[in-house]
Amino acid sequence: MPTELQSRPQPRDGRPARFGAGELAQAGAPAAALEGVSRSYRAPARGGLRLWPRQDARAVQALAGVSLTVAPGELVAVVGASGCGKSTLLELMCGLQRPDEGTVACLPAVLMPQRDLLLEWLGALDNAALGVRIAGASRAQARERAAALFAELGLDGFQRARPHELSGGMRQRVAFARTLLSGKPLLCLDEPFGALDAITRAQMQDWLAAVLARERRTVVLVTHDVEEAALLADRVLVLSPRPGRVLAEISVQTPRPRSRTAPAVLEARRRALAELGMGATA
Repeated sequence: MPTELQSRPQPRDGRPARFGAGELAQAGAPAAALEGVSRSYRAPARGGLRLWPRQDARAVQALAGVSLTVAPGELVAVVGASGCGKSTLLELMCGLQRPDEGTVACLPAVLMPQRDLLLEWLGALDNAALGVRIAGASRAQARERAAALFAELGLDGFQRARPHELSGGMRQRVAFARTLLSGKPLLCLDEPFGALDAITRAQMQDWLAAVLARERRTVVLVTHDVEEAALLADRVLVLSPRPGRVLAEISVQTPRPRSRTAPAVLEARRRALAELGMGATA
């Protein structure tokens, strides 16, 4: 399920600061702002990644000196090679990690991870309503809120379907409904369509563009797909190979939703590929 954690002030003990959402709003600041953010990990002998002090010589640095802002209502896409810290960036924005250096200030955010993480023993409607239930609503109230989205998201008639009975695109729509129902002003989407086939991914991109045009949420989208970034985002941030640094910010100068063949989309795609060193093969 989407994981969410509101920002809170950090003690003045030399550790990196993270400002609260109320402070951010009162200051009239962007929906999200990162300043000089660095983050390191260490791969242990067995198992996955483990947090490690950045001064350790064996540490793997995921992000180095990243600074960026996201305006309220803006959709910003982050592209870069695998392992350049894109998912780490989203987890920092959602308060699931703390930076080794720098500051992170975000409005309350919710993370939609790469996998849909639907619960196989629940129907689609109850999966979508899960966050509402956890927030304290009754089952009837949660279902009522989720049901209002199902027709809009093309899921009407599948309320009782279990996840194994849904297509990949439908599972992603259920996961996105669950994310929207969190009510958080900042949506952090981590490769939401990365596991889908090319045709379904293109359909889901068009669907997401239409939904976000109505929802008016602030979105940070991580993707490996440069065309997806140019199609959906107001601005594309290109990260360097690990450690991730912002190489370029590319504005897409045409309103959303937009055509894949729009000149501004093609130009943003070309520029992003060039920054990634892929211009000659684009």
